[in-house]
Amino acid sequence: MRPAPTTPLAALAALALAALAPMAAAQPRLPGPNFPTFATAADVKAGCDAGLKGARQRVAALERRRVDAGWLAAYDDLTVYLEDHQYPTDFALNVHPDKAVRDAAQACSLRWADFGSSLGQNEKLYRVLRKAPQADAVDAEFVRLASAQFEDGGVALPAPRRARAKRILDELIELDQQFNKNIRDAGTRVAFTEDELRGVPPGVWGKAPRDAQGRVVLGVDYPSFVPVMRGAESGAARQRMWLAKTNEGGPPNLDLLARIVTLRGEYARLFGFDNFVDFNLRRRMARDGATAMRFLDTVAGVVDAREQRELEELRADKARHLGTPPAQTRVERWDAPFYGERVKREKFSVDQNAFRPYFPPQASLAFAMRIIERLMGVKYERVDNRLWHEEVQTYVVSDAATGRPLAQMYVDLYPREGKYNHAAVWPLRGSATRIGRTPAAALVVNFDRDGLTLDEVETLLHELGHAVHVNLSSTRYAAAAGTAVMHDFVEAPSQMLEDWVYDKRVLKLMQEVCPACKPVPDAMVDQALAARHHGKGGHFGRQHLYASYDLALHRQARPEPLPLWARMEGATPLGHVPGTMFPAGFAHIAGGYGAGYYGYLWSLVVAMDLRTAFAADKLDGDAGRRYRDRVLGQGAQKPAPELVRDFLGRESNAQAFFEDLKQ
Repeated sequence: MRPAPTTPLAALAALALAALAPMAAAQPRLPGPNFPTFATAADVKAGCDAGLKGARQRVAALERRRVDAGWLAAYDDLTVYLEDHQYPTDFALNVHPDKAVRDAAQACSLRWADFGSSLGQNEKLYRVLRKAPQADAVDAEFVRLASAQFEDGGVALPAPRRARAKRILDELIELDQQFNKNIRDAGTRVAFTEDELRGVPPGVWGKAPRDAQGRVVLGVDYPSFVPVMRGAESGAARQRMWLAKTNEGGPPNLDLLARIVTLRGEYARLFGFDNFVDFNLRRRMARDGATAMRFLDTVAGVVDAREQRELEELRADKARHLGTPPAQTRVERWDAPFYGERVKREKFSVDQNAFRPYFPPQASLAFAMRIIERLMGVKYERVDNRLWHEEVQTYVVSDAATGRPLAQMYVDLYPREGKYNHAAVWPLRGSATRIGRTPAAALVVNFDRDGLTLDEVETLLHELGHAVHVNLSSTRYAAAAGTAVMHDFVEAPSQMLEDWVYDKRVLKLMQEVCPACKPVPDAMVDQALAARHHGKGGHFGRQHLYASYDLALHRQARPEPLPLWARMEGATPLGHVPGTMFPAGFAHIAGGYGAGYYGYLWSLVVAMDLRTAFAADKLDGDAGRRYRDRVLGQGAQKPAPELVRDFLGRESNAQAFFEDLKQ
């Protein structure tokens, strides 16, 4: 997952980020400014005050500037300024270990949101932008995208509706931030006896704190949640863990989500649309909600029967395990991961935990980067650097042929209190070749220190794919850099790389970066490859539910997040568990993926088509460099369908996707 792409109109993207003055760079020299340390809340406040003052001065100067051949570059200079003085604040509120700093960053982010929504309605800049001289197709696409951002911000609305649009945008950002804060700062904990954790690797819980009764206390972060759900023999233990995770955010977030969706519907009506879905999709690959729903219906047609067959397998295994009659055995939601793993072990001899000794976290990161080095002609070099936490790492990305520094990447590998608890990449700075500006990305995950499962290596490659999209961008304008692409394409470059973990030749690269690491036995790879399609019905069924719920919710005149979820989840094979409130933790749709979650499946269609260029050789350097130049390097300088056509030499199609679904 990645946060929504950013533009000069930060409020429209539901991501407001910020920065202070850069600190001294480590050696070897970073190719761009370093991330600020934010030592105290006062640092955030001072930087926020100075940054906003400078931003307003630059807007005023741009309004006065003569319209000439350099106006577009001057306008993009504002994006550069916002990246350097705005973007890191929202990022810091997701990762900084000091709650006071996180709270100060959230307050600053709301001030930047107010600035951004005002900028999006600046009529002077909008009028000048539309008549600014355009030298070529890159300039023309830049003007088209920037004009669309102004228009989506309400610049062309009548004055009363324009004012209401700004109030809505400002409130939406505040609500989204509060939604995520309620999850991030909840500190949810679950207590277990040691007997209840039978089947869970001791490395997961052995050093965990104990409560007054001597029970093991675990959080719901993924390094704790996933092993308990997959391994705990105790159904009661799995149930408590599942309920705690599923109810993250609680009733307050249900109210926030209802308000968010209500405001989005009102916003769409200001523009003459009767729902937010069609308003939101009109500039994306899908174009409208009807097209997105037809796509989802096609997926469902392939997946439904498979999901039901898989459920019957789980039911039979649970009945054997517990010694109960199959007809009287019910598979609960907290059973599915556990019995899914049992079935895989029985049918394919695959145990995800068995992969951990082969994939130490640091070596796994080096392995993932080596894949990119071989494929795309770059080099990663770690440098000493002081960042927001002592365990965060910094890498300089250089062109392998010339040695020219291209970008920098920050990596935050392990869970901690108050940190964003999923996996994501933040595009902190975009490329701008017109001024020699290099990009920067932050990769944030929460891995087990004892090693990664193969699934987690796949997650690492997915997120690194987002970082690579940012880092290998080579665009004229910062506003068009990297992941600023159409939102239903943005997951494709990351999803494409997930497939690489199942290639034996690729896996042997681990020995290049970690000679002491034991190579994964070929037999384990074969077993994982045979098992990878098992459970696909349930996985895609769940993704289909998420996407369909998102679209349905954003079509409701009076949104009722939980009743709608209960009805839709209740119609699935595993049903709905009364009293649970999954939407309270569905942060994707509270933020930048609202009325757009279908994009994960849509992007996967494109990703699987992109993979066809590497079918013969996953490490084909020629194909990799062509991909780097024609897709990643172009950012949003061309519409996404053109990027795919330029790379594949044909129009994209869904053949690979639907063939994979049937396997």
